[in-house]
Amino acid sequence: MPISSARPRPAPDPLLAALQAIVGEAHAIPGDAAGDALVDQLRRYVGQARAVVRPATTAEVAEVVRLLVAEGVPIVPQGGNTGLMGGATPDAEGAAVVLSFARLNRIRAIDLDNDTITVEAGAILSVVQDAARDANRLFPLSLPSQGSCTIGGNLATNAGGTQVLRFGNTRALTLGIEVVTAEGEVWDGLRGLRKDNAGYDLRDLFIGAEGTLGIITAATLRLLPLPAAQVTAFLEVEGIESAIALLRRARKDFGASLTTFEIISDATYRLVAARVPERRLPFPPGAASDRWYVLIEIFDDESEEHARAALERILGDAIAAGEVADALIAASIAQSRTFWDLREHGLGEAQKRDGWNAKHDLSLPISRIADFIRETGDALRAAFPGVRILVHGHAGDGNLHYHIAKPEGAPESYWATHETGIRTLVHDATVARGGSICAEHGVGQLKVHALAHYKTPVELALMRRIKAALDPQGLFNPGKVLSS
Repeated sequence: MPISSARPRPAPDPLLAALQAIVGEAHAIPGDAAGDALVDQLRRYVGQARAVVRPATTAEVAEVVRLLVAEGVPIVPQGGNTGLMGGATPDAEGAAVVLSFARLNRIRAIDLDNDTITVEAGAILSVVQDAARDANRLFPLSLPSQGSCTIGGNLATNAGGTQVLRFGNTRALTLGIEVVTAEGEVWDGLRGLRKDNAGYDLRDLFIGAEGTLGIITAATLRLLPLPAAQVTAFLEVEGIESAIALLRRARKDFGASLTTFEIISDATYRLVAARVPERRLPFPPGAASDRWYVLIEIFDDESEEHARAALERILGDAIAAGEVADALIAASIAQSRTFWDLREHGLGEAQKRDGWNAKHDLSLPISRIADFIRETGDALRAAFPGVRILVHGHAGDGNLHYHIAKPEGAPESYWATHETGIRTLVHDATVARGGSICAEHGVGQLKVHALAHYKTPVELALMRRIKAALDPQGLFNPGKVLSS
């Protein structure tokens, strides 16, 4: 009788079987079948997992957590997997279970008298925006990834976006949350209250904690009236100092109507022209390398005519003062969308085609943005000749996306030699000006060691005490935010 050379099948994983008993066989799969769930958005981190589980209810999440904690299995929560810091990617050991929110995605309730919407953590941001709009309300959180990112991920990183200037980060838009704790208990904090000072604010412990303290399963979010009109303009300005002067003028004259003030450096704008030539730009790249571009938007409670007249008046004053070289006020929704499409997609597409770069998500006092850009740029060019500095960001709230591209023609091995030095220089310059190295993308695993370096011993000790109290076994998203 011939001897079979076939390898014996591995024994079924009893943990996988137990997970399937909770969520259904189709919704708990082995880690080797997980595909993109094991890779971060920028493909910098590739992990392994024992399984991926997709619960459909908060009760199922709680039961999954109780099982995994009893077995001592690490848990990595994952929403739309659009993060840039590797915060939703498991490590390479293969011991963790990825907890996906793909099925926990319902709009639970809309309360128009209270102006709130209650949604589950897996709800896509654009779906929440549309549900609010269908109810004649505005949910103002706006991100380039809004068609795929989830509310749970937005809460985990306290996401910001393009309208923070007026409406605040995700935290400011959240009235209550529902959380599964490390004991597998459910804290129902979905109270739509604007005033609740009954003890410690547990909500704010979990928002921005990146799933390291508890697992947010739902949230009650603020809604606002739809504006009567919104008017968008794209501007060309004479240097970063002029951009900041224009921001000061716009805040004074527009007040709360000023919703967006985005800046784009000349180098970034030129990269779009070079790498995405099929995209029509509002202005052709100019001869001067010190030009900056501004995307400004106002929401008006009166009318489009009122908003447009105010914007024309203020831009006229800015042109007379030499702050603005040229301006285009969108004449239609389509033209406004073209401006926004450049900001939300064109910049990212140009960088993707250009190749990997060292991305930084920084916040600074607005008064220090100009000197940071001048002085840090000079220091980088002196220390790392030929690097290309690509800057855009939400200047209205001090948030810069400060990306360093390798010199033209340099091999990919450039980063093995220079990435650490570049990041250290940028981070040192940020902290020296009273800024933060983590603005709206979180810490994830990319900035764990940097956070440990720049936080004070007192801050780190307090954070570790909170972590030990709420996740005593260290099973919630290990290796993220705090180093082991």
